[in-house]
Amino acid sequence: MATRVYLAVDLGAESGRVMAGLWNGRKIKLQEVHRFPNGGVPLGGTLRWNVLGLWQSIHQGLTLAARQYGKNIASVGADTWGVDFVLLNRQDELLGLPYHYRDARTQGVMERAFRRVPREKIFAQTGLQFLPFNSLFQLLAWQKQAPQLLEAADRLLFMPDYFHWCLCGSRVAEFTIASTSQCLHPLKRDWNRSLLKALGLPLRLLPPLVQPGTALGPLRPEVAEGTGLRGVRVIAPPSHDTAAAVAGVPTAHTGKANWAYISSGTWSLMGAEVAQASLTPRTLAYNLTNEGGLDGTYRLLKNIMGLWLVQRCKAAYDAEGKTYDYAELVRLAAAAPAFRSLVNPDDPRFLNPRDMRVAIQEYCRETGQPIPRTAGELVRCAYESLALRYRQVLGWLEELTGQRMEVIHIVGGGSKSELLNQFTASACNRPVITGPVEATALGNLMTQVRADGEVRSLADMREVIRRSSEMRRYQPADLDKWDMAAARFAALAR
Repeated sequence: MATRVYLAVDLGAESGRVMAGLWNGRKIKLQEVHRFPNGGVPLGGTLRWNVLGLWQSIHQGLTLAARQYGKNIASVGADTWGVDFVLLNRQDELLGLPYHYRDARTQGVMERAFRRVPREKIFAQTGLQFLPFNSLFQLLAWQKQAPQLLEAADRLLFMPDYFHWCLCGSRVAEFTIASTSQCLHPLKRDWNRSLLKALGLPLRLLPPLVQPGTALGPLRPEVAEGTGLRGVRVIAPPSHDTAAAVAGVPTAHTGKANWAYISSGTWSLMGAEVAQASLTPRTLAYNLTNEGGLDGTYRLLKNIMGLWLVQRCKAAYDAEGKTYDYAELVRLAAAAPAFRSLVNPDDPRFLNPRDMRVAIQEYCRETGQPIPRTAGELVRCAYESLALRYRQVLGWLEELTGQRMEVIHIVGGGSKSELLNQFTASACNRPVITGPVEATALGNLMTQVRADGEVRSLADMREVIRRSSEMRRYQPADLDKWDMAAARFAALAR
């Protein structure tokens, strides 16, 4: 058959890409068409997203794709990080630049919300872990700080939904991205209007929900003309990047709960694919979350701070002119003393510190541990601490699902970190299978392939990804040493 081409707009916290998936009926081949930077923009004491700049870069990427693949392109879909959103008025005008989830305005909002609706009731009605930047708390921050803008708003669109609006004019919310908001009912799989009403939030903002794989419409005429992409449809993929990444996990055990995944990057999203949301008191106590996946599945998972710790250490060195590349940092970490200092990666001080190195050092000082001074010691501390956090979360997942996780799949950019992969296998005492690096793009693209009638099921999608990807296996080692370190870590991360 002739090669058909599908396009994924994949936006992460640090960069965005337009990726092409070349489908030959058996395998899918990825090609990066255009890459561009992303990140929070400081503005007037706040932190925002430059959505207009992102749209301009997406438009450029689509133009390049049209020149390269022309009439072979069938469809395009976007995925991004979760929780953040734009507000549009009735005339579809953007009401301000959207806030970045690391903006400080949501500090203290959760506690104010709990005074109106108890924490346990919010969890029972949403199934989400409590993070200060969840969309629910961002809306409550708007309600307090800028009520006039909230009153002027007519429609809330999450970030990928907004770029779908840019592409084709749709004003809907894709289910998996909406499920990150803490505004959905986990059993009804619809907006939790009673909760939003109890918190005084306007219901008119809520867009209709659509499932991944839904055709949203053709490109706007001006977009088709400007890019050269005529006759191309917009298909909603799993629009939350983690949902797309989990759809892209090349497991042979779809439909079983005996494997775990880590989508590894700026954040580490560790979880299991389950059929129903877990709403038990233990799930709440562990602060795990239930987010929507493909085909009605749920992602029972924990947000872990991830490689953000290393990225921000590197940024601090870069600012001083000490430019380490990541390969050098890993080499230095491998040579540093083992299990010298550990931190809880999810301590709130690590969310957005001015200097990550100082934040790690202060944590170690406060907990009576040796203070990591060198780049190697800091990165080793971060890697070992992440691996031990994975071990802890793995135990919670096994308890909540009643299943032993026989293998851990690591996908995403962090799967390239051989040292962290080995630490994870050893800390968790489970085989680790890594790859594909581009699981998010593959999950996005294969959903479009399925919407085009080329494959039938999620299991079929994953079989294609296994055939199309390189993977590597890591076996546990040094178990006694990791057991001892785990006992120390448990005292830090209760």
